[in-house]
Amino acid sequence: MIATRKREARRTLRAFVVELVLYGLLVTAYFFGVLLFLGPRLVQLETQHIRIYAVVAILLILGQAVLLEAITTGLLRLLRGGRSE
Repeated sequence: MIATRKREARRTLRAFVVELVLYGLLVTAYFFGVLLFLGPRLVQLETQHIRIYAVVAILLILGQAVLLEAITTGLLRLLRGGRSE
């Protein structure tokens, strides 16, 4: 019984570390993608229309959360052979 719990704890910890690393890489890629493709437009928007910039920034944050969580979940399901934990 204790061996089963330890094995399950190791598996859970391993899955958490893989998800953490994967999500970290995706967040970094997303950050540099937004910086590269939207950076100049966001700076211009921030200097000219601060309220619209605030709304766009919030939408980018929400989009990041939804998109990267979906990608991470899909990749982890693919890596685990279709099962989700």
